[in-house]
Amino acid sequence: MRNSIEFEVYGKYALFTDPLTKLGGEKLSYQVPTYQALKGIVESIYWKPTLLYVVTEVRVMNAIRMESKGIKPIDYGGGNTLANYTYLRDVRYQCRAHFIFNENRPDLEYDRNENKHHNILKRSLQAGGRRDIFLGSRECQGYVEPCVFGEGESFYQDYGDIHFGTMVHGINYPDETGRNQMEARLWNPVMSNGIIKFDKPEECTLVRKVKDMEPKSFTDANVESADELYAQLEER
Repeated sequence: MRNSIEFEVYGKYALFTDPLTKLGGEKLSYQVPTYQALKGIVESIYWKPTLLYVVTEVRVMNAIRMESKGIKPIDYGGGNTLANYTYLRDVRYQCRAHFIFNENRPDLEYDRNENKHHNILKRSLQAGGRRDIFLGSRECQGYVEPCVFGEGESFYQDYGDIHFGTMVHGINYPDETGRNQMEARLWNPVMSNGIIKFDKPEECTLVRKVKDMEPKSFTDANVESADELYAQLEER
């Protein structure tokens, strides 16, 4: 697919938090990563407000295993409290994603150099990302590297279909939708032989408003164009 990358992301632990479990101050991970978590990983590899990333599918490579840990998170009233967090353990995923230009950002039209953005994205992936990679939570360090999607053996490659029920798909932000509000998207994922094919954000029918929000302002004064950034990379 045009402007696409394929990469593998892995780590010792992951915490893709089910928001229903946060009400009691504890956290339980979903069994598989959400669309938003994988989109955040791609944005940590290389991000510009000019771009919108679309995650098309993920392949679960390792068996889904969970481990609970006693945690002492900081209490809002000061000091620490006690909680149990349930993490995914020894995770490895193959992911396929691509970018399109953010049509809700006409102010950044000057930065729409498709070829250079794609080249910078591939270079950034080769380098392991431009920012730290996290698997759902700050304490879960992840690592990325290029791969060929579908290559290698998945634990679930002959497993058939697994239904995960209703899950969070992702977040709609005002600069991505043109609406001055933050929205949460829900969907019902199905993993078929280890592969989850994601609905596009606009295809999700279960959408709920979270709060009013204004888009952040970007101009050529605080955004470096792809041409300038690519020239700097060529000089190194």
